[in-house]
Amino acid sequence: MLTPQDIKATVSRYWSGRAAGFDAGPSHGVLNATQHQAWLALLREVAGPPPLRVLDVGCGTGFLALRMAELGHTSVGIDLAHEMLAIAQRKAADSGLSATFRRGDAEAPPPDGAPYDVVMERHVIWTLPQPRVALRAWQALLRPGGLLILIEGIFEMSDRTTYPDLAAQLPLYGGRPGEELAALLAEEGFVQTTVRPLMVADLWLETPTRPRFMVTGRRPLSAQHDE
Repeated sequence: MLTPQDIKATVSRYWSGRAAGFDAGPSHGVLNATQHQAWLALLREVAGPPPLRVLDVGCGTGFLALRMAELGHTSVGIDLAHEMLAIAQRKAADSGLSATFRRGDAEAPPPDGAPYDVVMERHVIWTLPQPRVALRAWQALLRPGGLLILIEGIFEMSDRTTYPDLAAQLPLYGGRPGEELAALLAEEGFVQTTVRPLMVADLWLETPTRPRFMVTGRRPLSAQHDE
């Protein structure tokens, strides 16, 4: 049985190996102005007005952190994949946006910079060996009332070589329905959970053929978990 650290090392090597061409896909990068504006509009609506402190966990090449910085927020992105981080850092330097990127484990993010107003991820939680550990860590980094945003989906894995040997050790491998993730958030103490379909073609440059959605929840304002 591999340890969580062994699993994360394999996962990070896989994504580092895909870094060079990662942004070329419409599910990963920004390929035209229509897609760009669609993501800005969505994130503006969900996160609220700036300035907010934002942590992007498993940031990859910086998609979410950079979009949030464009909206006037201060963003920090963490990832274990060195090559992904290098691209994110280069994009931030070229753009001059208020986004910083550093190496960090999505299941155990560094506490410096906390509390955050928003913790967010895109297509990350299914890659984690301990998603519940991650949710607890993310909640701990949020201010009371702070917002968690998961952008997820149900992914087709049968024709891929995305570390299939690890599938049995990744509880959410391939994705789970939004309602199931929302229930998981509630079990871990998040309140005001929501599920929002993201089936709009402008976000992906095509109408998705499999479910895409956003799940949100908030850290309670108090230990009583006010709903």
